[in-house]
Amino acid sequence: MDAAALLADKGYDANHLVDAMEERATEVVIPPKRDRKIQRIYDTHLYKERNKIERFFNKLKQFRCVATRYDKLLVNFMGFVKLAAIAIWLR
Repeated sequence: MDAAALLADKGYDANHLVDAMEERATEVVIPPKRDRKIQRIYDTHLYKERNKIERFFNKLKQFRCVATRYDKLLVNFMGFVKLAAIAIWLR
């Protein structure tokens, strides 16, 4: 299953990555670097959604059991991630 869009920051603005995603018909939402000769157009509204996702991951990392991943079993770890996500959502 291919993604509909690729959201990334300027660090991922590389021709080989953009070309590979465009071959898969994936919308590339990466702001172009300032030194690019041809500035690529990107969806600024969709790029703002990336910020919300990043902030959520930073909030998840505030929970010690999620950040350090003490539990090696995926079932236990995902249980803590879901519990932390519920706690963030209820705030």
